[in-house]
Amino acid sequence: MAWRRHLPALATAAAGINEACDAWDAVSDSLCDADGWPLDDKVYGDGKVKRDAEAWKHAEVFLDHGPEVLAGVRAAADGADYVEGPISDDLRRIRGIDTILIRAEELRHEWNQVMALMDGSQPSVLHLYQEQAEEHRNTEGWHYSHELGYKGPALVRVGEYLAHRADTERLAQTERARVALTRSTHNTTAASPASPSVTPASHPPTLGHSR
Repeated sequence: MAWRRHLPALATAAAGINEACDAWDAVSDSLCDADGWPLDDKVYGDGKVKRDAEAWKHAEVFLDHGPEVLAGVRAAADGADYVEGPISDDLRRIRGIDTILIRAEELRHEWNQVMALMDGSQPSVLHLYQEQAEEHRNTEGWHYSHELGYKGPALVRVGEYLAHRADTERLAQTERARVALTRSTHNTTAASPASPSVTPASHPPTLGHSR
């Protein structure tokens, strides 16, 4: 279960996305009038740009670590886990997360292509286009980031549960094997026939001398 090593990174990334979302929600209303229109378009827009950038940074962690965890979770979960039990709700919640990861990865690939095309440009021009391309990527990626903020914690919980269950089952198997080995050794020892006692060799009678 090598995929379990990715769980801490995913947990941190999911928390980071939700923190970025919560931070924006805490101030966004104050930036709008009673009808919900921004009081200052630039201030409001800058706030969303900051939120999108922070969220995408954490979404990329999911692109690096999520697919392996998702594959491991689906291999470790059995049919009963989807029907009932402590992770059934979370297993339903992560449906479609593979599609989100694929779409977000395509967006990252497009960004990498843009940067590759700009390679060799003048530093001032490169910096300008990089900022514009980053903002476009982050804005387009907000939907995926937001979805990962919702589904990501469920994926982490499922992964942690299945990893713990696997450890528990492995320990139980080891204990059963140890008990079986102990019992087998005990039974073998008890069933072994006792070694026959060695009777000292009798000495032949001493022949008397004839007179």
